[in-house]
Amino acid sequence: MSLLRKLRTGFCTAWLGLAVATGAAMLPAAPAIAGQASLIADQVRVEGNGMLIAQGNVVVLYQGTRLSATRVVYDKATDKLSIEGPITITRDDGTVLIAEAAELSSDLRNGLLKSARLVLDEQLQIAAAQINRVNDRYTQMTRVAASSCHVCKTNPVPLWQIRADRVVHDEKARQLYFHGAQLRVADVPIFYLPRLRLPDPTLKRATGFLPPRIRTSSTLGIGVVAPFFLRLGDHADITLSPFLAAKTTTLEFQYRHAFRAGDIMFTGAVSRDSVLPDQTRYYVFGEGEFALPRDYTLSFELQEASDPAYLLDYGYSDQDRLRNSINVMRARRDEFVFGGLTRYDTLRESELPIFDQLPFAQIDTIYERRFFPRWTGGEVRANLSWQAHFRESTADILGRDVARLGAGLSWLRNWIGPAGLVLEAEAGVDANVYWIEQDSRFDSEQSFAAPSAGVTLRWPMSRVAASGAVDILEPVAHIAWSEQVGANVPNEDSVFVEFDEANLFDLNRFPGQDRREDGARAAVGLSWTRHSPSGWAFTLAAGRVFREGGFDQFTDASGLAGDRSDWLLGAHVNVGGRFALQGRALLDDDFGITKAETRAAYLAEDFEISAAHIWVIEDIVENRPDPTHELRLDGAYQISDFWRVSADGSFDLEAQQATRAGLGLRYQNECVFMDVSLSRRFTSSTNVTPTTDFGFKVELTGFGGARGRTAHKCGG
Repeated sequence: MSLLRKLRTGFCTAWLGLAVATGAAMLPAAPAIAGQASLIADQVRVEGNGMLIAQGNVVVLYQGTRLSATRVVYDKATDKLSIEGPITITRDDGTVLIAEAAELSSDLRNGLLKSARLVLDEQLQIAAAQINRVNDRYTQMTRVAASSCHVCKTNPVPLWQIRADRVVHDEKARQLYFHGAQLRVADVPIFYLPRLRLPDPTLKRATGFLPPRIRTSSTLGIGVVAPFFLRLGDHADITLSPFLAAKTTTLEFQYRHAFRAGDIMFTGAVSRDSVLPDQTRYYVFGEGEFALPRDYTLSFELQEASDPAYLLDYGYSDQDRLRNSINVMRARRDEFVFGGLTRYDTLRESELPIFDQLPFAQIDTIYERRFFPRWTGGEVRANLSWQAHFRESTADILGRDVARLGAGLSWLRNWIGPAGLVLEAEAGVDANVYWIEQDSRFDSEQSFAAPSAGVTLRWPMSRVAASGAVDILEPVAHIAWSEQVGANVPNEDSVFVEFDEANLFDLNRFPGQDRREDGARAAVGLSWTRHSPSGWAFTLAAGRVFREGGFDQFTDASGLAGDRSDWLLGAHVNVGGRFALQGRALLDDDFGITKAETRAAYLAEDFEISAAHIWVIEDIVENRPDPTHELRLDGAYQISDFWRVSADGSFDLEAQQATRAGLGLRYQNECVFMDVSLSRRFTSSTNVTPTTDFGFKVELTGFGGARGRTAHKCGG
């Protein structure tokens, strides 16, 4: 039964479902009871037995729909509402109808609105001479102007609009159908389409074309990318993006699929171009993760490319090694289980001639468990692991294949003594058995054990200054011993060693299993942290390692070589959440810098900049005959509410040349998004040449969930 058909007689109580309240003071009336309507107005009167007239700040509430108007007349004989505006109808899905006059059915679901405007999701506005509601699903509009741009006295002409003879909005399908559509920019006609279908702003995924973009490359020429989004149900979709340029014909794709227990995504492209005219070039990257029973997860990664230069030629990726893997893992509070198979393919120019001498496949398994025995106190960790990797080469030494079975047991405990002293003790033993093939320098079966023990003493001290600042000072001393007993196996996984604050007091600083630190050693360190009530904070730290003579296991670039390591200096600074600095340096006794890395960033409301700098000395053992000295800069400036400019660059300071530079310009308001980008890669090799890329993209927001900025040209 309709909303007002239930009206009979009575006043100020109910007409069989209509709760009536009069007087402006009664506007905060209680919500309508389910199945009933509430009418609020300054004046309500009844004429005869079939006419109800409400006027003055009229509000009607019914099943999530709110109507406000100047005057409402209900005619019982026709079961119609005659409404005088200004009229605003707000539905529970966010749709807003605004009109000067209307003739509606008593349930507010069907009828005719004149000089009306439809607002969808607070974004897209459709003005029409007449709007007709049909079957509570379709909204038919005539002589239409649609735009998501704000229009006001100071900005009477929208940046863009779509004029149409007729528009039908299907609320169920969430689609807009334009008949006789004309796109206008600054009120200048651009093109005409007899039929046009667009998703309304509430629809996030809909089959159709996405905004095209222009791409220009010095390698491939000028081209256009025209993406097409294909919805494959509620849980899958594919985006096909033809890229047509002067020197290439390419089809890019992205496939996504969500399952009950996980999801997958694949991206890739297939090309025929003039760079390698006799070859079909391609790449495909994929990844996925699934939840398995008993808290296990399955994940995979796929990376394939037709040739070493393809990814760089098209700007898809800077990766110089491809990784394919499948893993199963479970992580619980006191248990960790992992098993995986990985394959590597190199794209590096220096490694391509010897690709068959590099490990191409690797198997990893590990099981680790924590226990808390009462008789020893503290924590006991036990682990079992298996690792194997293989090379394609069959040559002696160069084609070495290695498999390792390992086990480890460690114990950790700490005590808090007088004056806040913290004593930490740890001990452990690791054992590994190796099987080595295709290397005549080693027996086929090798093994070693590595016992270790260490004691650490910390004395954290804190104070609160008169200003309210909190200082924390912590000196640390560490003594350790370990020894690798047994065979000396080939070092396959512990070549590069990082010396930083995280491992200054570790028993073993080698990252892998093939090497253990030998001999007795001591480490000392001091850190100072200060937190200020004004919002800034810093941490300064320094440390050094001293070891028993005769054990020279580390490279010069690691900072750990010799009887005394380099001085380790670290700093972290944060000022009001806007400026941040993080740095680490290794200095020898003559204050020469072995390694240094610094990152800094400043963030303001309309400006941001960041920088990263790295310096590492040359080291033949690490296959680096020249020093590494690089600088990277990134910055962006919000010129106004609409305009934003950004730039980035990286520089090889050792070679005194830029390696990459980029410039971007973006315009975005409530109804349009424009992005212009220019980038240049300066590096070259036998596989790739320097490349310049230009990109241009324009998107009209307000359709299919694309939202613009709230800033606009109209005043408050």
